[in-house]
Amino acid sequence: MGIWGKVATAFRGGVSEAGEAIVDHQALRILDQEIREADNELAKSKSALAGIIAKRKLVQRKVDSLQTSMAEYEGYAMKALDQGDETLATEVAQKIAGLEGQLGDENAMAKAYGESEAQLRKSVSTAEANLKRLKHQVDTVKATESVQRAQASVAARFSGADSSMRGALDSLERLKSKQAERSARFEAAAELAESTEDETLDSRLKAAGIVSSKASGDDVLARLRAKQAK
Repeated sequence: MGIWGKVATAFRGGVSEAGEAIVDHQALRILDQEIREADNELAKSKSALAGIIAKRKLVQRKVDSLQTSMAEYEGYAMKALDQGDETLATEVAQKIAGLEGQLGDENAMAKAYGESEAQLRKSVSTAEANLKRLKHQVDTVKATESVQRAQASVAARFSGADSSMRGALDSLERLKSKQAERSARFEAAAELAESTEDETLDSRLKAAGIVSSKASGDDVLARLRAKQAK
């Protein structure tokens, strides 16, 4: 492949990477929008559930009221029968029959509301759990994306001989090298000063005749005799 072919391939690769980056960025934005819409739908579902619960409770109160009324009129009918008033007992019985019809309708309605409530509760609970997991996954993806962008930025700063980070590191190494050289000079100067002081002291002792500058033959012979005696 010629040089221009390689350049074209590299250009296509760069365009592809840029395109993927745009698509990925748009994917997160689209997902955020879909999550917002799902939140809105979930809020509507909860509102609908609250409405069904309210209607089911109203119907249940109606059922309880009808049952109370039926028990009350049954008591009246029993008293009318006890008094031998068939006409009044029959009228009360007709009233009770009407209440029973209403009670049947209200019970059927209460059952329907109860079933709808149970289904909607299950749907809302499932939607909440799924949406919570989705939000967690999106947060994880966003956090990972931020970390990887930071890592890429650091890697880019470290790469290349002309990068500012590389220049700073080189300057740091030079500074550390100079400091090490300076410390070595300080140590050498201290050692030299100590050696000079020792030499000056030895010279003064020799000049005073306290320390002889050279060993005499007698001294050497005495040392050898001492070794032989051992």
